[in-house]
Amino acid sequence: MLTVVLLICSNTFMTIAWYGHLKYRSAPLVEAILVSWLIAGVEYAFQVPANRIGYGTFTAYQLKIIQEVITLVVFTVFAFVYLGESPRANYVVSFLFLMCAVAAAFWNRL
Repeated sequence: MLTVVLLICSNTFMTIAWYGHLKYRSAPLVEAILVSWLIAGVEYAFQVPANRIGYGTFTAYQLKIIQEVITLVVFTVFAFVYLGESPRANYVVSFLFLMCAVAAAFWNRL
């Protein structure tokens, strides 16, 4: 469970680093890049331990799949709350297909 918590923290920082600047399009690009890099540095403080702790309990493939699903969940909340974008039906269907892929990756653990 610690791995998942660390991955959630990691992905929250990375989503802010990658997409947070979109609300400030008038800010200089160099400034957006520098601030994003600073935020992304914090992301690594969570991502590296998450993978170190989780590897062995999970395979590297499973860690990556967990990370990608968390990324989608974090991004969905971020896009809705921070950017004010609502998910469309095709996004929801796509997300459901990805969840099926996750179930397939963890089939031997179910």
